[in-house]
Amino acid sequence: MKVTSDNIQAVVQRLADEADIQRVIFDYAFHLDAADPEKMLPLFTDDLYVAYGPSHGAKGPEEYLEVLGNEKTGIAGFFAGTSHHVSNVAIDFVDEDTAKVRSVLLAWHRYNRERPDGIVYAQYHDVFKRTADGWKIQRREQLTTGTEQYHAKAHALVMAPRKNAKA
Repeated sequence: MKVTSDNIQAVVQRLADEADIQRVIFDYAFHLDAADPEKMLPLFTDDLYVAYGPSHGAKGPEEYLEVLGNEKTGIAGFFAGTSHHVSNVAIDFVDEDTAKVRSVLLAWHRYNRERPDGIVYAQYHDVFKRTADGWKIQRREQLTTGTEQYHAKAHALVMAPRKNAKA
């Protein structure tokens, strides 16, 4: 888009919105790695939906807090440490208060039990909504592209679609 005197305010708003959305994505990874689900909740709308796999996710803040904070299967209960790296953020605005966002994830996991560290390669497909408190994630779906030594097997993950190459 070419910036002109007629559209400069809209261009600046769009750039600010993109920066705010990216900050939410990076804060999500930071608080997830800190195993601090209470700090993650304000990054989501009250009608949140999160799906990490077909049977692993949550609807609403209370359910999401239980998933992340569970003493056995939550982020701190299951992992001794994690490191989530999010990049390649692409933002498509549906309207001035809604955006579809996709990003690429590389996530390292150290387990609380004796086993090799696991790695997940994936994509986040999000819907963001502008609220009175700023941009928030309304919907997050993880599509996996691959894993190494990860505990969840293919049936427990939603694999990213890929066009089949022909020989």
